[in-house]
Amino acid sequence: MSYLLRPAGLTDATALTDLLNEVDRIEIGRPETDLHTVEADLKRTDIALERDSWLVFDGDRLVAYGLLWDESGGERVDVDHYVLPDHQQAGELVLDALEVRALDKARENGAARAVVHLHLNTEPTLDTGLIEKRGWYVVRRYHVLQRSLDAAADLVPEVPSGVRLRSCADEADRTCVHALYQSSFAEHFDFQSRTYDQWLEDVGADVLDWSLVWIVGTDDLGDAGFLLARDDREAMGWIRSVGVLREARGLGLGGLLLRHAFAAFAARGRETVGLGVDTANATGAPALYARHGMAVHFAVDTWESVLN
Repeated sequence: MSYLLRPAGLTDATALTDLLNEVDRIEIGRPETDLHTVEADLKRTDIALERDSWLVFDGDRLVAYGLLWDESGGERVDVDHYVLPDHQQAGELVLDALEVRALDKARENGAARAVVHLHLNTEPTLDTGLIEKRGWYVVRRYHVLQRSLDAAADLVPEVPSGVRLRSCADEADRTCVHALYQSSFAEHFDFQSRTYDQWLEDVGADVLDWSLVWIVGTDDLGDAGFLLARDDREAMGWIRSVGVLREARGLGLGGLLLRHAFAAFAARGRETVGLGVDTANATGAPALYARHGMAVHFAVDTWESVLN
């Protein structure tokens, strides 16, 4: 079979969304990719599309897609890979290009090797035998959790005495959330330190609804945790991150933030809320989410390859 391989452009966003939703239907049973999410990926300032993206066509049909980005400035490189099940050869063309570019990128950063990470559904459209033969292996598993919402039951929780919770209202609050993010996630697997400006780009600050970002603290500790949510996904409300400083864990702050977010989404008419969690998270987050009614929607593995 003869395939056409070329870089992606912004005008490909609609076709890419269609491809990713076709993959979604196969892997998780329903489409969950939004056009604006694909466009945001293509517009990342740390990506040069002509070098860091790949589309594969079978005639006029888009059948595979790859994207590469670098947040570490060192040896760590991240990639996305999507392919339709009956076009594994097209997927291999993308893998070839990804691996070559990942090593080049790491060497541009002054590193001797590239440590590449790829997130795949645990039952992916990609034949994982192809990447295992290349030396890829699974290093982590994540669960995407979801929970049904009920506007009559999911009410704004009462804030306990000695605890304070507020919306992220201004620039000072945003810098506070960034600092809390850096501190509370520093020990997490795959964490990449981000400057304030980098973090603003990561969360899409220019279009983010900051009323769905909250800061929690105590009289004794001051600001100690945050929750950042977004309401721009068609499939469900989404909690992007929840973080509580080590010294404030076990005080119920994470649960308070979750219940507050549930109430906010329910009041907006949302029927479902979701989030992603590392199954090996050592902070107790998986148990916290389970206690608050969140169940597994699907699972994702992090695959790693070391190239030199």
